[in-house]
Amino acid sequence: MPDERSEEERNRRANEKARKRKAVRDRILATKTLEKGLLIVHTGKGKGKSTAAFGLVARAIGNGLRAGVVQYVKGKWQTGERAVLERFPGQVDIHTMGEGFTWETQDRARDIRAAQAAWEKSKEMIEACRGDSPRYDLVLLDELNIVLRYGYLPLDEVCAFLAARPPALHVVVTGRNAKAELLDVADTVTEMTMVKHHFKAGVKAQKGIEY
Repeated sequence: MPDERSEEERNRRANEKARKRKAVRDRILATKTLEKGLLIVHTGKGKGKSTAAFGLVARAIGNGLRAGVVQYVKGKWQTGERAVLERFPGQVDIHTMGEGFTWETQDRARDIRAAQAAWEKSKEMIEACRGDSPRYDLVLLDELNIVLRYGYLPLDEVCAFLAARPPALHVVVTGRNAKAELLDVADTVTEMTMVKHHFKAGVKAQKGIEY
């Protein structure tokens, strides 16, 4: 039989520690008073960069906010997240402007044109958030990092434009190999680390998991 007095003592000590942790956390939270639009970057070799970003879009919708999405690469993919978000036409605008990965298109000039068109659409959407009636609260630039990595867009221009975004607008950028210059102007950077991936074991991309 467990010693009830010992269990009560463990509970008492655990509760006291929890109270102290909460007091510390409350003091820290009291110092966090700034509210602003964030530039968030999801990068790294691990799985889940776009998935996490679309989770933020879903969170925005759940809070009654409006989101805009530009997909730089996965235009040919019929993804589950797109099918879901298209059911909220009053809150989400999605522009799938990619031509697929470079090894699929095998046409660098076409890839560059697609990237440039997607960037123009991105700028248009972000500019629509200035003034008293912003069109969006959050804009997702999915796989922008990939086209920046290949040099399809002028990195300095992209970084400067995103740094000068409307002050209340959240912008999320995804894709591996994010450029250091972009990380410098970002507010939050998350690197997805690949520990293990089923693809290396011969498992193909599967509906509901990869798309």
